[in-house]
Amino acid sequence: MAPLLKCDRDDEDRELDFELDYQLSLSVEERFRMMFRKSRETAELLIRNGHRKPVQIIKRS
Repeated sequence: MAPLLKCDRDDEDRELDFELDYQLSLSVEERFRMMFRKSRETAELLIRNGHRKPVQIIKRS
């Protein structure tokens, strides 16, 4: 479970520092695993919402 940042108001600098600290606490392997998992989730969302078309093979004549 990833740590959570709680702020009373929006603070972009604090959010960025928090995110960078979290990413630096992970190993390279963990970061890649997270990146691949998020990529899969994004692709599934696109497919579910009809925004991604399957690859088509076009025959040239």
